[in-house]
Amino acid sequence: MHLTTFTDYGMRTMMRLAAAPDRLFTIEEISAELGVSRNHLTKIIHNLAKGGYIRTLRGKGGGFRLAKDPAQVTLGEIVRWLEPDTGIVECFRKDGGTCTLSSQCRFKGRLLAANRAFLHELDQATLKECAIPAHF
Repeated sequence: MHLTTFTDYGMRTMMRLAAAPDRLFTIEEISAELGVSRNHLTKIIHNLAKGGYIRTLRGKGGGFRLAKDPAQVTLGEIVRWLEPDTGIVECFRKDGGTCTLSSQCRFKGRLLAANRAFLHELDQATLKECAIPAHF
């Protein structure tokens, strides 16, 4: 299984926020702390807010914080949100891809089982369990 950089940074952000769930963070602060570009982090925050994982506050003194109790959110839930198309290979795509072996393939079933096991393992841990305190 391979997670995109978007998901990797999204997970790092969520784990950092989980260490101080009631605290308001800024893009600049998390960007500097995690070494993520401001523009990339802005897209991640927008996506997580759209999913109801982060609450944003605009204006002076604004920022973002967790919208859910970190003890009630699993890592698998967040990965599924950030990676809605977790196709390991092209035949997992919604359109089926262009693989000529699809009708006879025995590999796909094994990959599907491995993907389910991967997500099942992530479902066993909560965001609270994986919280990352400040590096400073």
